[in-house]
Amino acid sequence: MSYPVFDRSQLKVKPLAERRHDMHLGDIRALDAPVPEFHSPALKTVAQRIVDARSRGAAVIVMMGAHVIKQGMSRFVIELLKQRYVTHFALNGAGAIHDFELALVGGTTESVARYISEGQFGLWEETGRINDIAKQGMALGLGLGEALGKTIVEDEFPHREVSLLAAGYGHRVPVTVHVALGQDIIHEHPNCDGAALGASSYQDFLIFTQSVSNLEGGVVLNLGTAVMGPEVYLKALAMVRNVAHQEGKSIAKFTTVVFDLLPYSGEDYHTEPPKTDFRYYYRPWKTMLVRTVKDGGESFYVQGDHRQTLPNLLRLLKA
Repeated sequence: MSYPVFDRSQLKVKPLAERRHDMHLGDIRALDAPVPEFHSPALKTVAQRIVDARSRGAAVIVMMGAHVIKQGMSRFVIELLKQRYVTHFALNGAGAIHDFELALVGGTTESVARYISEGQFGLWEETGRINDIAKQGMALGLGLGEALGKTIVEDEFPHREVSLLAAGYGHRVPVTVHVALGQDIIHEHPNCDGAALGASSYQDFLIFTQSVSNLEGGVVLNLGTAVMGPEVYLKALAMVRNVAHQEGKSIAKFTTVVFDLLPYSGEDYHTEPPKTDFRYYYRPWKTMLVRTVKDGGESFYVQGDHRQTLPNLLRLLKA
């Protein structure tokens, strides 16, 4: 070994009961709560594209950052899954962690400022169980998302009704988890096995890619993921187009939608900014709104808080 390695056996891992959660079950919005006022000229069209895609059997894929869950929108994404408006959900590692903790203890999210000062940030015993589940899932040939959903359902986590991972497992809709090693709190833990996480997350990438192979005539929605979503989608699309071209087929006519807070809705987001413009480095714009749809697809940008956009999207779909 060329370089010294940190000794994880020295770490002190505490139970979640000792952590002060910043989010609790009461923060999860009810499905029958009043729909907040929100106006977007694109949203009605997006809803229609989703309905059309499902009527023709095409994929409708949602890629999510963790803040969708942290803002209390779990019941809404679960409803999209249960009603089969969406055929695949893709989460980053943090999204899976928040979903898992909510299902297990009814709370999630910690104060980074407080716990990083104490040297305790992320080092919570029950959350580290995800590492063991990754190993078990790898042995069974499961992706990380399915392995987590299986555990939440079969071990009867007390709050599993608010778990997207559990809903995906129960309704046989893939919920995949796309991990960047070293980025999530479970990677701090002594029981973290990088090989197991890598294998189970890569299995999820291949499951995601298979879903993208059915994207012709379909829809991809990016809910607040600035890096994971666009990058995983880009590589998967390259793979399926490679095979499609060999077979004389095309995957080009589909719809992409970016939901975010950045004030781009009034701009011409169908044109890629130059490299001298800071917006060029915002991946959802150049990757999802321009480059991957230029051969016959269409794209939309919906600016707003997830607590506004998701309830209104679901309302339009049900209408």
